[in-house]
Amino acid sequence: MTVPEQTIVVGVDGSAGSDEAVLWAVGLAANRGLRLHVVHALRLTVPWQGVGIAEATVLVDSFRDNGERLLRDAVGLAHGVDESVTVTTDMPTGPPVPLLIELSRSVRMVVVGHTGVGGFSDMLLGSTAAAVVSHAHCPVLVVRGRFGPAGVPEEGPVIVGIDGSPVSEVAVALAFDEASLRGVALIALHAWYDDTYGARYSSGQYLMEWDSIKDGELLLLAERLAGWQEKYPDVEVRRELVGARPRHALLEWSARAQLVVVGSRGRGGFRSMLLGSTSQALVHHAQCPVLVARPLPGE
Repeated sequence: MTVPEQTIVVGVDGSAGSDEAVLWAVGLAANRGLRLHVVHALRLTVPWQGVGIAEATVLVDSFRDNGERLLRDAVGLAHGVDESVTVTTDMPTGPPVPLLIELSRSVRMVVVGHTGVGGFSDMLLGSTAAAVVSHAHCPVLVVRGRFGPAGVPEEGPVIVGIDGSPVSEVAVALAFDEASLRGVALIALHAWYDDTYGARYSSGQYLMEWDSIKDGELLLLAERLAGWQEKYPDVEVRRELVGARPRHALLEWSARAQLVVVGSRGRGGFRSMLLGSTSQALVHHAQCPVLVARPLPGE
C-alpha cells in the first residue's frame, strides 16, 4: 500500500501503550490537517511443526481476525477524538520494525507506544520502539507518561534541547511548530557541561569558569533561536541555560512538560551514531512523550 507523504503513521498491537499512541497520533494529524495511517504487523509466530493444514488455517484466520479487530478498535478510538481525520489501515505480514522503518521513508511522522504487548510490565522501552526511533528516516514520537497514576500528560510546556548541532536545528523547528499548534510556551534549554573540565577542577573553579562562559553560551542559544521567534510570534519562548549534562536537565523538565523534543544525536555524536546518549536517556526514562528529530538527508 502506498502511503501519502502528508500522513502520520501509528503502529498498534492491542497494548495500552499503543492505544495512547493512537490518541496522540490522531491529535497530531488533526492539528496539522494530515491523514492518519494505522498499521498492525501480522506476526504468525507459532510452532508450526506437527500442525496440519486444517489447524494451520484456523490459526492464521484467528491471527487475522484479531488483527482486523485491533485495527477497527484503533479507528474507532481515533474517530472518537476527531471524526474529520481520514484514517486508513493496513495489516501486512511480517515483523513490525522493518514495516515502520520502511514507511518512515515517505511520511511526516511515526508514532509508537513506549512498550508493547511483548514487553514486561517494568520495561522502560520496548524493542519495537527502540529499533524504530534508532533507524527511522523521519521524526519519531515515543508516547511516554508520568510514573504513577497521572498517565500521559496533556498540559505543560513543550521543551526543546538545543546544542548547536545540525539535527538540533531540526528539533527547534519541530518544537516551535508543536508549541504553536498546542498554544503553549516553549522552553528552549541549552545544557552545558564539560566532563573533562568538571573532572579536572574543583567545584569552586568550575563555578568560576561557568560564570565566565555563561555569556557565550547565552549568545549561542540566542543565535539558534534567531528567526524562529519571528516566524512564530504567538509562541512564548523561555530560555533556560543550565550547567549540567543535557540528559539530566531534560529528564528533570520532562516531569513538568507535555512534550520534549530532541535531536537523534547531539553535538558530540559521530555521524554513524544512530541515537545519542541524551535521546537514548529520554526515550527510556522521560515522564512525557518524546519527539526525536532525524538528520536531514546528507547530514
